[in-house]
Amino acid sequence: MKTNVPSSQNTEQEISADICVIGGGSGGLSVAAGAVQMGASVVLFERGLMGGDCLNYGCVPSKAMLAAGHAAAAARGAARFGVSLPEPDVDFGKVHDHVRDVIAGIEPHDSVERFEELGVRVIQAQASFTDTSTVTGGGFRVQARRFVIATGSSAMIPPISGLDNTPYLTNESIFDLTQRPDHLLIVGGGPIGCELAEAHRNLGADVTVIEAARILGNEDEEAAEILRAHLTKIGVTLIEGAMVKEAAGSAGSVRLTLEQDGTQQKIEGSHLLVAAGRSPNISGLGLEAAGIKYGKAGIEVDAGLKTSNRKVYAIGDVAGGLQFTHVAGYHASIVIRNALFRMPAKADHSAVPRVTCTDPELAHVGLLEREARAQHGEKLRVLKWPYQENDRARAERATDGFIKIMTLKNGKVLGATIVGKGAGDLIQTWAMVIAQKIKIGAVASSIVAYPTLGEIGKRAAGSFFTETLFSPRMRKIVRFLAAFG
Repeated sequence: MKTNVPSSQNTEQEISADICVIGGGSGGLSVAAGAVQMGASVVLFERGLMGGDCLNYGCVPSKAMLAAGHAAAAARGAARFGVSLPEPDVDFGKVHDHVRDVIAGIEPHDSVERFEELGVRVIQAQASFTDTSTVTGGGFRVQARRFVIATGSSAMIPPISGLDNTPYLTNESIFDLTQRPDHLLIVGGGPIGCELAEAHRNLGADVTVIEAARILGNEDEEAAEILRAHLTKIGVTLIEGAMVKEAAGSAGSVRLTLEQDGTQQKIEGSHLLVAAGRSPNISGLGLEAAGIKYGKAGIEVDAGLKTSNRKVYAIGDVAGGLQFTHVAGYHASIVIRNALFRMPAKADHSAVPRVTCTDPELAHVGLLEREARAQHGEKLRVLKWPYQENDRARAERATDGFIKIMTLKNGKVLGATIVGKGAGDLIQTWAMVIAQKIKIGAVASSIVAYPTLGEIGKRAAGSFFTETLFSPRMRKIVRFLAAFG
């Protein structure tokens, strides 16, 4: 089934398919695998590495590097458990090998060979629309009943004077380093910037993060403050409310000119990482020829993920909105239902969880407190419970953090924020609660194993009823009933 690209001297080979997928990242691969196993004929274009950004440059390598950093941090913190260990000896070259080994272990699942065995026709080339129903690339001309654009996003490069002539890294190149940076400068204090700041600091590098507003500005302010304190404690320098005006330098020595509160300052480092947001990968797709509308945020889609060309869907990062691997996978399921089964499926992003995988982790789903207050005012009830009141957290010396649940007076759950150990796993319960419209009472009445961190959520849920259960009226009822023996 392997597709050999025809010689440039030959005319384009024509292929007809039920579905043509452009992009072999998590979303595109999910569509291709699902559709072909349901009996559809599928052509997949991928111009780069199979697995896309998540496997090769994003989620997988970053979490592998974070794990290495957490191992080093655990050794440094062992004394609090009565275990004395020397300062860890970090071999950054072996950390690099660990990251690559993790990627290599997952690669076969996303490989060309696996998808060809499934029956997908894989063309390793750039794809471009030539009209509303035709895509060409690699010497092939593909006509399909439906098309799915799943090309993802890339690091957005801000318009900083001198940056073009200054060596810098993005998430696509930082994991290639085999020697630890002496001093890593990070432009951008979002999830990527914070995760890589913590990882490199734990592995022994000096790290400075420059953020134009505040770090993790899209998250709950109280939760972000926990991470701010943590990063500062481990030695990361945070410069917030600062704009980078100019970049200069050469390999091993970079300089940034910052403007903060009306004054300028210069900082120097050995390496520069740009983590200032993402841009959709739309270049070279020929969207105009296909009649597909798009903007700076990405391709415009409706609730069913259809573009202005009704034969074409766009999913994942390239469609703008929430830029997470799990969202791309969710989008794939919506497209399969729409394209193969003609079901009127619509994407619902109200219960999409997100996690910043630092230690402590920060996780959220649904409405933030500030969003819920703006929408519901005095009808909002915020339930909060600290990690320090949890026995498991105390046993593991992981008492920094809290859970915050946004509810209405009728028990409807609007959102949840968790910052603390294991927050990324704990948030899944609340994602299900919101998605399935489960009331807060169901969580409060559930039985949770002791001692686990899961009790934090149950205790927060239980606090919804505290005012009623322990009110003067309830005491009167109990005393009245006691009079009858």
